[in-house]
Amino acid sequence: MRGLEMTTISSKGQVVIPADVREEMSLASGTKLMVVTDGHNILLKPVLSPKLEAFESLIQKSRQWAKQAGLRRSDIPKLIKKVRREGRS
Repeated sequence: MRGLEMTTISSKGQVVIPADVREEMSLASGTKLMVVTDGHNILLKPVLSPKLEAFESLIQKSRQWAKQAGLRRSDIPKLIKKVRREGRS
């Protein structure tokens, strides 16, 4: 469909996304949308759950980085505490 569609804001601030757009974008009831504005424009962006493969790749890269940095599992709780303390300062 790629074109212009019109919608209206309800008295409750709700916006209906036209069926053609929902179908093209595979948006179902309950889909979360991020709302972004620059003060003149509004962008609705679907927030999609990442695929499990993306996490697996990230975990693998993190483990490689930790190994190169010489980190051990036992270091993690101490590092978390340190970062939390620094965040409060």
